[in-house]
Amino acid sequence: MNQSTAQKTEPTEQQARAKAHVLKLPIESMQVDRGPHSYEIWLIAKLLRMAGSPPVRFRLWDDNVIEPESGPESGEARFTIQLNDPKALMALVANPNLAFGDLYSAGRLDVDGDLTDLMEALYRSVHQARQRWPKWLDALWRNHAPRSTGLSEAQENIHHHYDLGNDFYRLWLDDAEMQYTCAYYEQADLTLEQAQLAKLEHVCRKLRLRPGMTVVEAGCGWGGLARYMARHYGVKVHAYNISKEQLAHARAEAQRQKLDHLIDYVEDDYRNIQGQYDAFVSIGMLEHVGKDNYPALAELIRRTLKPEGIALLHSIGRNRPMLMNAWIEKRIFPGAYPPSIGEFMALCEHGDFSVLDVENLRLHYAQTLSHWMDRFQAHQDQVTALYDEHFTRAWRMYLAGSIAAFRAGSLQLFQVVFTHGGNNRLPQSRQDLYASPAAPGGA
Repeated sequence: MNQSTAQKTEPTEQQARAKAHVLKLPIESMQVDRGPHSYEIWLIAKLLRMAGSPPVRFRLWDDNVIEPESGPESGEARFTIQLNDPKALMALVANPNLAFGDLYSAGRLDVDGDLTDLMEALYRSVHQARQRWPKWLDALWRNHAPRSTGLSEAQENIHHHYDLGNDFYRLWLDDAEMQYTCAYYEQADLTLEQAQLAKLEHVCRKLRLRPGMTVVEAGCGWGGLARYMARHYGVKVHAYNISKEQLAHARAEAQRQKLDHLIDYVEDDYRNIQGQYDAFVSIGMLEHVGKDNYPALAELIRRTLKPEGIALLHSIGRNRPMLMNAWIEKRIFPGAYPPSIGEFMALCEHGDFSVLDVENLRLHYAQTLSHWMDRFQAHQDQVTALYDEHFTRAWRMYLAGSIAAFRAGSLQLFQVVFTHGGNNRLPQSRQDLYASPAAPGGA
């Protein structure tokens, strides 16, 4: 869809969903005819101290500027946050975890300086400062618990994010297989397309796939991994997903590539997987499962994985248990909860699995997101034409904040490979994973 067409057609159901659920925000008048009160200036100074005195200044609605306190952690301000009305300040002080994204999306907060670099500086500063917060402040600014990920709720959560429309995601994901998960940059100069195909190859090698095997995939996105496994490894794939938009694309591509005889794209929840398979794989779904459902997931994998089968889970994670940022959970990814490495291992313990390999691809995800951000920025006029300016600003904030979180170590990316505890048909080493480059055309 080109930009002119998007402007003339009526909004689709997905576009209406985006506006209603993602960005139904209060818009305050930004016509302010007064300067800041003394207590408002005090609040900003206090907010900066509570955030660890990051290198940030505030410019208020009357162009009054508040500089950060001098000190070893702040130094000279490298970023300016513009607050366009007094109510924006009060919302930010009351709950910065939720309000910062809402205010930026609504245009009531602007940033002078690179948005990603600002978010990284804030994450690093707040991480250190929160160790000194009083308990009441930690409770006030605490992120809320994620929404339920039960059967009915999971469907709404997935529709909220993944059914925004394939035209939207096609603007900035890779052209190869529309992968919306971390790529694998075995060489730093790989293109996004090369790195995403390298990720698919890396996963297949870890699963030790061979022709004739059967694979079940929980949460298949736009179906790229299933097609890659079928095309390059000759395996039969059963791929489960509850996103109608993604499945429509996946089925059309499998038919176009003449792979539909090897792939069964199933519109159903992962909890309803039946049968037994040589491999179980899930890329980027565990974040949406909810930790209360980990025991049930472990039981499902134990039941569906053949005695000598191998499983791989690929998920955003944490170094320690933490709730998802309130704005991300409420506006972008409802129900999201990235597990800590301990919670990940507890899932494996519950299933009595032997963990074979744990790889952290944190910086690979930061690079993936940077490539997405570049493409998103290049197509932001088309995104605004599909939705509106609020939507574009929200997704710019989401991508920038995600890059910053992976750079600062607030988020991790774990690939965990495991098998049944009694399985002895295992490789002696990992050398076969690196016998040749995973990326197409690699040296």
